[in-house]
Amino acid sequence: MFTTRFAPSPTGRLHKGHAFSALTAWFAAKAAGGRFVLRIEDIDPTRCRPEYEAAILEDLAWLGLAWETPVRRQSDHLDDYAAVIEGLRARGLLYRCFRTRKEILNAIGDAPHGAMEAVRPGPHPADEEARLLASGAPFAWRLSLDRAREALGETVWNGLGFVEEGEGPNGETGVVAVDPEAAGDVVLARKDTGVAYHLAVTHDDGLQGVTHVIRGQDLFEATHVHCLIQTLMGWPAPTYRHHRLLAGPDGRRYAKRDRSVTLAELRAGGLTVEALRAELGFSSGD
Repeated sequence: MFTTRFAPSPTGRLHKGHAFSALTAWFAAKAAGGRFVLRIEDIDPTRCRPEYEAAILEDLAWLGLAWETPVRRQSDHLDDYAAVIEGLRARGLLYRCFRTRKEILNAIGDAPHGAMEAVRPGPHPADEEARLLASGAPFAWRLSLDRAREALGETVWNGLGFVEEGEGPNGETGVVAVDPEAAGDVVLARKDTGVAYHLAVTHDDGLQGVTHVIRGQDLFEATHVHCLIQTLMGWPAPTYRHHRLLAGPDGRRYAKRDRSVTLAELRAGGLTVEALRAELGFSSGD
């Protein structure tokens, strides 16, 4: 069955860009007679707050959306992700990385081949890793592209791709070839929570039977990483529909970090859901 999802992080209130993405996914599920899944992606303990999660549910209900219950909250399932990480580690596909963000950024300036070299730092020397482990220093788990390539074999590695029914930021559509090296050795388990976005989202899409991932073009490049993880894990590959990003009157796309006007503020100012839907291109007959 056609299944799509809206998966916000409770790090702030929703704005028009979120509303457009949620409505796009919800109407797609409605048109296909399929499922619409709401997932709360709250693995960042420093930024996610319960009051924002409650506000998300309030805003989506105001938009007229309905979703399956119970809602999957990622912070309730850290053991699930830990089991996947352990499986990848046992296969020799991960390595510990004790480097800080500052050290990574400094390495970008020193890398002889640019930023790509910096995000593929490779394992620490054995003696250094032993010393850091003994000291109790926190570490992340990175996916080794070299080991992943060896595990998949050249034919599979060079044939990775995904189906794009929408459009990428540069007009990409149809069958899109994956560049598995584009993001380097990505972090799959953060130092603080033991899981990172790329792993959690692909795990949950497979678990929840998501057949179509409908999301903004700002996440198009992440699809290269997600396709690689899905292939390594044997998880089903969904079809992707990336959509345009909404921009405000100043031409800048709506974003939480820029304190874009929230749906709650618009609602308090008298905006009706019918008027917002019409503004975003969704009529009552959709």
